[in-house]
Amino acid sequence: MEEQMMMMEAGGVGGGEIIMDKGNISNVSNGPEESYVIQELMDVIETVGLFTDFRRTQKKESFNLVRRMKLLVPLLEEICEFDGPVPDAAMKCLSDLKKALLFAKKLLKCCHDGSKIYLAFENEAVMGRFHATYDKINQALEGMPYDELEISDEVKEQVELMRVQLKRAKKRTDTQDIELAMDMMVIFPKKEDRNADSAILERLAHKLELHSIADLKAETIAIRKLVKERAGQNTESTQQILDVLSKFKQIAGVEEHNLFNESSVPKTLEKSPSLVIPHEFLCPITLELMTDPVIVATGQTYERESIQKWLDSNHRTCPKTGQILVHLALAPNFALRNLILHWCEKNNVELPKKEVNLGSDSSIEHKEEIVSLVKNLSSSQLDVQRKAVTKIRMLSKENPDNRVLIARSGGIPLLVQLLSYPDSKIQEHTVTALLNLSIDESNKRLIARVGAIPAIIEVLQHGTIEAKENSAATLFSLSILDENKVAIGNADGIPPLVDLLQNGTIRGKKDAATALFNLSLNQANKARAIKADIVKPLLQLLTDKNLGMVDEALSILLLLASHPEGRNAIGQLSFIETLVEFIRDGAPKTKECAISVLLELGLHNSSFILAALQFGVYEHLMEISRSGTSRAQRKANSLLHVMSKCEQIP
Repeated sequence: MEEQMMMMEAGGVGGGEIIMDKGNISNVSNGPEESYVIQELMDVIETVGLFTDFRRTQKKESFNLVRRMKLLVPLLEEICEFDGPVPDAAMKCLSDLKKALLFAKKLLKCCHDGSKIYLAFENEAVMGRFHATYDKINQALEGMPYDELEISDEVKEQVELMRVQLKRAKKRTDTQDIELAMDMMVIFPKKEDRNADSAILERLAHKLELHSIADLKAETIAIRKLVKERAGQNTESTQQILDVLSKFKQIAGVEEHNLFNESSVPKTLEKSPSLVIPHEFLCPITLELMTDPVIVATGQTYERESIQKWLDSNHRTCPKTGQILVHLALAPNFALRNLILHWCEKNNVELPKKEVNLGSDSSIEHKEEIVSLVKNLSSSQLDVQRKAVTKIRMLSKENPDNRVLIARSGGIPLLVQLLSYPDSKIQEHTVTALLNLSIDESNKRLIARVGAIPAIIEVLQHGTIEAKENSAATLFSLSILDENKVAIGNADGIPPLVDLLQNGTIRGKKDAATALFNLSLNQANKARAIKADIVKPLLQLLTDKNLGMVDEALSILLLLASHPEGRNAIGQLSFIETLVEFIRDGAPKTKECAISVLLELGLHNSSFILAALQFGVYEHLMEISRSGTSRAQRKANSLLHVMSKCEQIP
């Protein structure tokens, strides 16, 4: 075997570097079985060491696991150098360790190559697999006969220190990204179809790095593999993952295709799946046979309709190379088209028929309509203004291209001016149009920059019911940007949101809750929300089960519980009793949220733990630790660990 060298960090051996020399393994005096097992262990550690780019949701945990696996290398090397037969106890440990590391390798491969949407959606289950891996590695090393193998003290100490780290990793509080978890909570139920949800999708796309053509193609392949592996099981969650991918593609201006079709065969060739299409005949965006290939400035060829959608979505780069396009002209690739036609004729394949393309005339007409509408926003005639803003609201609702066109035509500053207009209907249509426009990230900054936030807050305080609801949704959409979180807090936007949370309609309460959650991710805004007496309406939401907002309320309370003033505001005996009731009788998600809040409170003040114990929480946590969801089990175990430090445990 060719000699390979691997550098690794040595956590406890002199702070230096450890070299894994696989070439030495074949020269040890151990028997063939021992050498083979050790060789396999080295191979696994080397393989996972080559993983360099883990998915964001499990990135830290993955790198930590790889680092800890590398800490086993000195132990394996010293076993190789042991001059004598390896004891049966050591062989048992090595065999168990092999199973544990193969389990770890499979998990790390999933976190390296798997679907990003799946890993985010199933984050709790994946974290459960990490903790199971820690257990397997720990148990495998538990009976290792260090003395019989003449293992050096420093290597023994290093391995035992690693085992302690694994135990701590299993018991520490879950650090799952709460913003990501809330985003998932909002988009998956799909109870309401709001444009504000598109803002959440945009944030998720950026957080998961699924906003470029290359990223989405890789994700499509990963999900296709996932669908195949599931073989019809977990159909509901699979469909949710597919729905999110579809929405991400819509945001990026990419066409949707059948993910279950493993070979990506174009629809025209489904009857001849054995026919291999030349790769250069497929559009890099859609992976479909091109009927109208065109060349962009970088020299790459795409299907005209696909690349035009990409450009119309305000992209100015080549999807395949990522290079900035020096111009946006599309040149027909007649040579390639002739080759495709000849190939189709030879193989008796009919090219798909495209709908009639109205071309630039239609596009110009649409642009001219928007320019005219924007001009009418500043008309001196009330009826003309009302019709213009109503039409702009409608045009900006569904089409991302229109949002860009309206902004480029100077519509946003004029809309902001109309927010202070005394006509209630104009206010209502205007704030809703701004909500739709705010879905575009560049528009978020522009809307805030032209002074819209104070005007939106004014509508939130004094507008019609629908205007208040859509103002709250707009503030949520804008607050996705951190600088806008600060701006909204500084503009005193939190008190009217708290008022809407307490006194609004069901939809108004939901809009307010979503906005307040997002804003409370900022530490200064937590204090503002507490000062605005947010705890009172949140506690009311917990008691009114008909609203269906218990999980949202608990998620906000979890944020507030990390603030000293928040703990003081919510730390009432009646609230602790309510948490225990949710832990006992709540839905699985509700139980997880309630345990999380109690854990956050208890980590800072043991009196909360003692109060919960008086209400009988201990037996409920024990039950959840045995039969709850994977995340609920971890939370319950963490809380039980905190409780074990209290003398009052039964």
